[in-house]
Amino acid sequence: MSPFIRVAQLLTLGSIVGFGGLLFGYIGSGRTSGPSQAYDWIGIIGTGQSLSVGARARAILTPTQPFGNLKLSTAKLPYPIDPNDPQLALVPLVEPVGRLAPNYPSSWPENIDGETPHAAAGNEITALSLSHKMNPIVTVHSAVGEDGQRLVYLKKGAPHRGLNGRSYEGAMTETAAIARLAKAAGKSYEVGAVLVTHGESDAGNTNYGQELLQLAADYNQDIKAITGQQRDVLMIGSQQNSVVDDSASTMAEWRLGVEHPDQYVCSGPKYQYPYFDDAVHLVSLGYDQLGEKYAEVFFERFVLGHKWHPLEPTKATRKGTTISVDFHIPVGKLQWDTTFGTPHASVSEWAAGKGFELRGAGGKKLPIADVEMSRNSRQVLITCPDEVPAGAILSYAMVANPTKRQTPSAGTVRWGLLRDSDPFIGYSTKLPQPNYCVAFRLDLQ
Repeated sequence: MSPFIRVAQLLTLGSIVGFGGLLFGYIGSGRTSGPSQAYDWIGIIGTGQSLSVGARARAILTPTQPFGNLKLSTAKLPYPIDPNDPQLALVPLVEPVGRLAPNYPSSWPENIDGETPHAAAGNEITALSLSHKMNPIVTVHSAVGEDGQRLVYLKKGAPHRGLNGRSYEGAMTETAAIARLAKAAGKSYEVGAVLVTHGESDAGNTNYGQELLQLAADYNQDIKAITGQQRDVLMIGSQQNSVVDDSASTMAEWRLGVEHPDQYVCSGPKYQYPYFDDAVHLVSLGYDQLGEKYAEVFFERFVLGHKWHPLEPTKATRKGTTISVDFHIPVGKLQWDTTFGTPHASVSEWAAGKGFELRGAGGKKLPIADVEMSRNSRQVLITCPDEVPAGAILSYAMVANPTKRQTPSAGTVRWGLLRDSDPFIGYSTKLPQPNYCVAFRLDLQ
């Protein structure tokens, strides 16, 4: 996979304002990968719970639209909304991406709390297309998440509980409305991805992976029936990492991309981003960084057609007092982050683990003496003072620290130091975004 070009160094704002033409017109790139059909507008749908709707992020950082990206305005229409209502209109993609929630709980079409990942994601996708010498990609965004709600209220046929249970219906309504407006404007339209920012409310749900997979299948089937597109809709999720040790949803959000890579891709963890004081929600800058990471993954998978995976373990082997862990590395080689505080600094057994955790029978903490990289920086070697027993559990960023991460910004209570050397820098934030290792748990045989 080719490293991303630093867009900020290639383009000035004045050179890219106002683009909104046809997509995927390759200009001398020589590439043959990518979509099999060109579309003028690509839909991006966001679902999930509080982090999908910008909870605690009242500071709006992207109030203007530098490209031609769009969102659907639902005006002041009350629920339910007819997708053929003439008051529905496409407007520039800025934050907040939709109508603000008047209270909690809330639901579409009044479900947005603050800065979401959407505007940053849309701007990043366009900037990446330009840096790759394509015609600018125009995306049209919908945000239908419901603050604090389990997956059962986001799925197809969700039960209605007060205001909640409208998310899936809202997504289909917006898709139908956008398809109608695109046709009226003489534009072709398909939906490219569903972004899922969720998992806290389902942290203990052992069936979460299958339920998420069913949600992906339903979105794919029902969107195709509306747009007539042939290309599958890609589901992109990120790991929740702020509630419950050994969370079932955290593992599912990673494993689903390993087991069903054509339907779902994990963009990675969120522990590297700046958090609000509650160590659960992000601040506005964190949501923008998350949006840029979603965009990078979308561009790799949907636009370029690469088989992108996050920084993830592929094999762990124990031998005597040593555990060796092999990794899939998205870009370059492994590195240690030098800006974060030490994970588990006050836990004597794991203070040297750099985020790795080792447990034996009954969950007993087993000591880690040292963690280092192999000579080629593609493998991690964990040294223990005692022989590692069969059946031991090796995990990474799955167990809470006594205190949350403090540097270089406020963080969550589960994190690690392992990352790759991706040179990607976000268009909106101008910040580097290497890929950090997913949180995981592995049984050592």
